[in-house]
Amino acid sequence: MTLRRKIWTSVLLLLLIAFAAAEYAFRYPPAPHPAPVPADPARRMKAVVFYQYGSPDVLQIVDVEKPTPADNEILVKVHAASLNPYEWHFMSGSPYLVRMIAGWRAPKNYRLGVDFAGTVVAVGKSVTRYKVGDGVFGGADGALAEYVTLKENDPSTVSMPSNMSFEQAASVAIAGMTALQAVRDKVPVHAGEKILVNGASGGVGTFAVQIAKSYGAEVTGVCSTRNLELVRSLGADHVIDYTKEDFTRAGQQYDVIIDIVGSHSLLEYRHALTPTGTVVIVGGNTDDPWLGALDAPIRAIFLRPFVSQKFVLLLANVNKTSDMEILRELMQSGKMTPVIDRHYPLTEVADAMRYLQAGHARGKVVVDID
Repeated sequence: MTLRRKIWTSVLLLLLIAFAAAEYAFRYPPAPHPAPVPADPARRMKAVVFYQYGSPDVLQIVDVEKPTPADNEILVKVHAASLNPYEWHFMSGSPYLVRMIAGWRAPKNYRLGVDFAGTVVAVGKSVTRYKVGDGVFGGADGALAEYVTLKENDPSTVSMPSNMSFEQAASVAIAGMTALQAVRDKVPVHAGEKILVNGASGGVGTFAVQIAKSYGAEVTGVCSTRNLELVRSLGADHVIDYTKEDFTRAGQQYDVIIDIVGSHSLLEYRHALTPTGTVVIVGGNTDDPWLGALDAPIRAIFLRPFVSQKFVLLLANVNKTSDMEILRELMQSGKMTPVIDRHYPLTEVADAMRYLQAGHARGKVVVDID
């Protein structure tokens, strides 16, 4: 055997071993190691946990230790939380790219949830921004629980708008910031520009339509037949029923397409763009087990040198300073109102996740904690 053949044989053998190890890791995750439960009932709270990746069946509601706020933190009694595809990806460990962050064989952080709204019930001794009794909303790790702690200056949490319920406010953080950054940051939308929101009746889409209108854009929303009136009620100037019409073949061109559902190829989107238009890729519909929705931006990199239009990926920054304040002001002024499809009690969080996973939610799915 020549040296070259020996090298190639060794490389192939190493690849086979790597694939076999990955397969073993996916099929046989390590045994879960639940955190100890305090003996004192006053130090316990209910929380949603998952000790292994999988379907909503892996979700459990268990007693965990109730957090204690540090000197610069607040303790919040959570009244409501909401679900996003973000939680589904971390629960299921898919695409596999998620596991590079969350843990390869099993989740490193077994708590779930981000969006929440609640009441401050305790403050650290150095806290001046909030007081006991204040209503707050935003994002916190492990928000699917009875209590969360947050730093006083955490930009992802702000005071409640006076005209919103806890359930409405709990539906905002991830979806609202994603929509705001899609409209404002990737391709700053200006008054009179033509914006199309593909997936206008979902969690991000319902916010994107309203935010784009607040910027003075001419907005077209794409949704199913049963959601046409909903999208109109949010302020869309035009609505397209995707079951009856393909907007990429209608002859209309848009300055910006905010793509939340990934229902068309990049080349098909080009037909619906102005020569200098942009597609902002927010979500996607792909079965790629490794990259998920990231496969479209990767294809866009290879397409970019040959076309005048732009294809950009949005990964929302939930810690961006002032974004939650902007969303609060939009709600307080009446320019943005959350859309809630269904409420579930905490005990039915697995059913809530299944409904979200089905992909037909109108607006947001809210979990009532108390």
